[in-house]
Amino acid sequence: MESFDLCVIGAGPGGYVAAIRAAQLGMKTAVVEREPRLGGICLNWGCIPTKALLKAAEEYEFLKGAARHGFRTGDVGVDWSRVIARSREAADKLSRGIQFLMNKNKITVLHGEGRYLTPNRLAVKASDGKATEVSTTRSIIATGARAATIPGVQFDGKRIISYKEAMVLPACPRSITVIGAGAIGLEFAYFFSVFGTKVTVIEFLDRLFPAGDEEVSSHLARSFKKRGIESHTSSKVKSVTATANGTRTVFEKGGKEEAVESEITLVATGVRANVEGLGLEEIGVVLERGAVKVDDHLRTNIQSVYAIGDVAGPPALAHVASAEGIHAAEHMAERNPRPLDYESIPACIYCQPQIGCVGLTEKEARDKGHDVKVERFAFSANGKSVAVGDGEGFVKIIGDKRHGEILGAHIIGSEATELVNEIAVAKGTEMTVQDLHASVHAHPTLSEAIMEAAADWSGHMIGA
Repeated sequence: MESFDLCVIGAGPGGYVAAIRAAQLGMKTAVVEREPRLGGICLNWGCIPTKALLKAAEEYEFLKGAARHGFRTGDVGVDWSRVIARSREAADKLSRGIQFLMNKNKITVLHGEGRYLTPNRLAVKASDGKATEVSTTRSIIATGARAATIPGVQFDGKRIISYKEAMVLPACPRSITVIGAGAIGLEFAYFFSVFGTKVTVIEFLDRLFPAGDEEVSSHLARSFKKRGIESHTSSKVKSVTATANGTRTVFEKGGKEEAVESEITLVATGVRANVEGLGLEEIGVVLERGAVKVDDHLRTNIQSVYAIGDVAGPPALAHVASAEGIHAAEHMAERNPRPLDYESIPACIYCQPQIGCVGLTEKEARDKGHDVKVERFAFSANGKSVAVGDGEGFVKIIGDKRHGEILGAHIIGSEATELVNEIAVAKGTEMTVQDLHASVHAHPTLSEAIMEAAADWSGHMIGA
């Protein structure tokens, strides 16, 4: 039986990053992965290929509206199979890159399903049924999560689908119903609408992007309406059934039952942690709300067993999994890493307009008892936005009046997913709103909107 210092179960953005950091710290490391390709959902079926699809949508929109920039393009056609193929090529390239990193760092990759026999012994069952055993001083559970569904709805992989099937549809659907207005649902709603699909979004809570700031949600709702996307909020889905021509989705709204028929229904109602089949019950790992319970250093109740990423509960973000993987590896190597500051980790949605947010919403800040001050700056008054022809959206900064502490920030508009990182760094390093204002930004840039929003804290806004 081969022995390791660390065995990581799962080679997604948490698992492979944890394995590499552990190897850098001198640990003999193995990764167990049940899929033939490394990278997990993020790389193969999530973050990377979806961004390739969304880029295709953005380019198509630009080409259709190129006349306003002085270009004569004529009719713009779409090769749907090429759109899909390019997203798969991006995933393939990065998956091969991870295998290269495994080799470079002398990490053993064991393909198969891992299961705990004891806290320090694992069985790895390959696809051909053969099983091997390995011993390990420590281990990390990094098995991620899968698409969740809701009562009355079952995936069939053809008409009633998850994000996986949505990424490789053989043809662009004429109509689609999207259940759920979180990141996945909103990105696909935007993507399909650009290519001419009639899109209907159904959300149980009272607004699109219900986890976000209310002003951002309101702006997004108006933007989606202009695109022709139909939205039903405060609506409870009762059932989804396959029909001869597609699907029929029945939902309750305002005490009345309604139905929408479409070619396809995409269920985007969140994810469920992959905790089954790992032998966690046998070794006594404690679960909480369907996820593995961990402490501030990602340890389970068993000191040698850690858990990171989606399997350890929200926030279900790839960059959180990676950060947690690095933290876990450094903690077990006794590097004394400081606990992660989850309130300074940004979250992004890559539809158009893009959304980037970090920290508290305005409502959350008030509910926590802060003496809140809010500053905003519209991209319509930003020079770079006007120059490139995209002035939609705004920057909103939420601070505490007492000392100018940055409590949160919410951006909707062009490149919001890039811009939010500046405020995340500022918040994480305990800069104040006044510090953001005092930092001179290059001109003309979109990031000046952050400086200007911060300038309004002291009444020194120049651009509006």
